[in-house]
Amino acid sequence: MSTAMPFAADATLLSEVTAAVKTAGLTLRARHTPHARGVSLEEVVAEIHANDDAVLDVLREPLLRARRGSQWTEDELGGGALPSGEWWVVDPAEGNINHVHGMEDWAVTATLVRDNQPVLTVVHLPLTGDTYTAVAGGGTRLNDRPLKVSSKTDLGAALTGTGQARPGEDERTFRRIGDSVTAMLINGLVVRVSVPATMQLIHVAAGRTEAFWQFSDVRSGLVAGALLVSEAGGTVTDLTGEPWNTGSRDFLAAAPGIHTAALEVLSPIA
Repeated sequence: MSTAMPFAADATLLSEVTAAVKTAGLTLRARHTPHARGVSLEEVVAEIHANDDAVLDVLREPLLRARRGSQWTEDELGGGALPSGEWWVVDPAEGNINHVHGMEDWAVTATLVRDNQPVLTVVHLPLTGDTYTAVAGGGTRLNDRPLKVSSKTDLGAALTGTGQARPGEDERTFRRIGDSVTAMLINGLVVRVSVPATMQLIHVAAGRTEAFWQFSDVRSGLVAGALLVSEAGGTVTDLTGEPWNTGSRDFLAAAPGIHTAALEVLSPIA
């Protein structure tokens, strides 16, 4: 099969997937409040689950119908390689914790993963109406505008970021996050530590920041951003410098001009 054929087939899905994600975004936007919801941990978790359930009810069937034979992975905090074939990796409320606390950094994401590589993604921000899309081999777009990663070559001038992938990470992971932030504060310009990963990765893809790394294999937070960054001309690897896929244990997406320098800072910590 020629390389053009998969792209053409995937590209025909884009409008249908985008429509489904935008429709789901309306549901999530209607649930948003400008104030925090829930006081106890149990109340906050209940609000998070309610968001997920409401959006999944809107999103699941249209996506499975759009790609006959595709499969659905339920665990949005799951990591590691998927079985072969095509899978929808979806985060119905990427940045759910922000949504529940009345903040604005959240989105709906849907990514088609083929043999552990993302090949199509849609990231929709319901509050702004912005939609980031990418198809493998077809570039990255914000609404109708092509995106390109930063052209910076000096890590000392770079804005970089990282964050926590899930609640309750082990202590070793937390210490690596702290050590990596310290190292990058010394070597870079500014470090943003925030969640969710996708909201940082759209900035890398758009050339607003230069790098994002994470000590985690949580698929739903990485697959969309990995494709957006790579199709915008960025470099996406693990922290040993090997090409990233869903089976990788950690993650670095960066502008090509600073990727090597960022890897030199981060790989000893990983």
